[in-house]
Amino acid sequence: MLPKRMQELLRDLLPQHIWQTRRKEADGFVFLEFGSQDVELLHRLGIEVDNLGPRLVVCMWDERSPLEIGGYLVVDNVAMGLPAMGGIRLSPDVTPAAIHNLARGMTMKNAAADLPFGGGKSGIVASPNLSTADHTDVVRGFARLLHRYVRLYNPGPDVGTNDQDMKTIAIENGLDAALSKPIEMGGNRIDQLGAAAGGVVIALETLHREAERLRALPQFRNLEIPPWDQVTLIVQGFGAVGASVARLLLDMQTQKGRAPKVVGISDASGYLYAESGLDIGLLLALRGKNQLVTKPYFLAHPDVTDGAPAALKFSSARDDLLRETGFALVPAAPQPNYLDVDDASHPSMTVDKMGRWSMIVEGANTYSPDPRRKAARRRMERQVYQERGTLIATDYLVNSGGVIFAAHERLIPTPPDLRLPNDLLGNRDAVEKWLQDHAAEFAALADKRRVAAEKKRDAVIRENMVQLVDGLAADDDALPCQIAERISINRIVHRESHRVASEIMVEMATAPLGGSVQEAAQTLVEKNTDILSVLAPDGRVVGVVTDWDITRAASCGELAGAKVDAIMSRDVITCAPTASILDAVLKLEQHDISALPVLSAEGQLLGVITANLLATRTLYRLLLGEQG
Repeated sequence: MLPKRMQELLRDLLPQHIWQTRRKEADGFVFLEFGSQDVELLHRLGIEVDNLGPRLVVCMWDERSPLEIGGYLVVDNVAMGLPAMGGIRLSPDVTPAAIHNLARGMTMKNAAADLPFGGGKSGIVASPNLSTADHTDVVRGFARLLHRYVRLYNPGPDVGTNDQDMKTIAIENGLDAALSKPIEMGGNRIDQLGAAAGGVVIALETLHREAERLRALPQFRNLEIPPWDQVTLIVQGFGAVGASVARLLLDMQTQKGRAPKVVGISDASGYLYAESGLDIGLLLALRGKNQLVTKPYFLAHPDVTDGAPAALKFSSARDDLLRETGFALVPAAPQPNYLDVDDASHPSMTVDKMGRWSMIVEGANTYSPDPRRKAARRRMERQVYQERGTLIATDYLVNSGGVIFAAHERLIPTPPDLRLPNDLLGNRDAVEKWLQDHAAEFAALADKRRVAAEKKRDAVIRENMVQLVDGLAADDDALPCQIAERISINRIVHRESHRVASEIMVEMATAPLGGSVQEAAQTLVEKNTDILSVLAPDGRVVGVVTDWDITRAASCGELAGAKVDAIMSRDVITCAPTASILDAVLKLEQHDISALPVLSAEGQLLGVITANLLATRTLYRLLLGEQG
């Protein structure tokens, strides 16, 4: 049965006939698929199509499962490469629009991280309060739904899922079908290693070093930059990222003797603030016993007695943390609109009530492609950045450590001899034995991936922060969100300009030289295409036939007994498999044609690039703009 929340939402948003025309079934699984050409249908789902995507949106469910397993997948953009990467969010409230927002964030984040992978995201419609057994069954069922898209999308953990869930998915679909797996699978377990939090600390350290250059801007003329060990930090959200940021700073203090101090944190139960700094060791110890730490810390702190001075502050109003002052704010709670100019979007805090901060380093995902959200973001940044002089480091430039770690499970692939045999997939006991038998090899693989990921993360996030300050210092009117988008888009376009025809070509329909025009017309209909290549007996391309050629021949009464030789175009514009995407785009534009056969050096047909393919799988408009 379709999950009730999904059913209510989709029945309201989609016309009835879509349920019949788009419905695809396989072994009790049901899929409704939409592409970037489905502008109106995606609009109904709250998704606006633009030059970046989305490439694929899927609503899917298992009609056989008593647990009502179902959810959404969005593959936003794969210009950087395949597969798309992004986490699985588990919540009763996920929607196609919310998953698209997160997928677009992954497109920008993967590009900002300079990774050869696209952006995607998925969501399971389910309660976070399931029993452990039901939770595992739901994730296993969703993995089976995702199997259809395993070449397009690799999932990792997100809100409501974790590294053990990725292990469940890998058992079902293979080791290379899930990211951030446990160490026994050679994984980089991003939460356990604090991958995203490490990026936040690196970003903070780099911005502290680069901040002096901002004094050239009028709003930063009086910027005070304290020594590194006097930097004060407020962390909104003491979950996986926020707690790991604190732990890394504690480690830095222990190892180097100098580190910023955390003066404020919040969780779902309230917030703590102490100008002299919080005891991170105690906070982490408390979190080991209970996810909510603010009130237990306040009660356990030895300085808290009746009539004692208010050196330590606790409030059950968690969002009021953002009224407090510190050198930097790290938003690390799962709330994208932590700041706004008014209460309309229900932000954590409005700008007029915010504390004084010199910079905001976004550890939580805040980006959205929704035009209204982007406009609201710009309004917020005008007041916070331009008027108040608070630097904002956009989320996907900062918190890409997680996806960088996860991506190294593909960048350093699982060796063939360690991959799960197909006959073991889905058999947890058999997979566990396989992992035990190869434990040493998997541990070595995990360590190799971790070392490479740390090096990549540190380098790319430092570069992002330098480029952010470069862009802002060079353009008085630019906002941080605009510079951040420019950094990511430039990397996508750079990657796109270096892709070649063989990376995006698809199979091309063909007709034999000497074949009938009627047979060619049937092939066009069967293959749902408007062009086919005509092949000589030795396989060389000697011409092309389009639907227009056949229509013109029919209008002249030349179809009866006609051969394709008589109507085909013999002057074929082609390209080599090594031709750049830009070369292909320019040929299509120059010759005003819709398709470009890709030929080997011997003239054999390898595939085809079409204008529609370029429109949906590449950023050719941006490429042409770059050339202009």
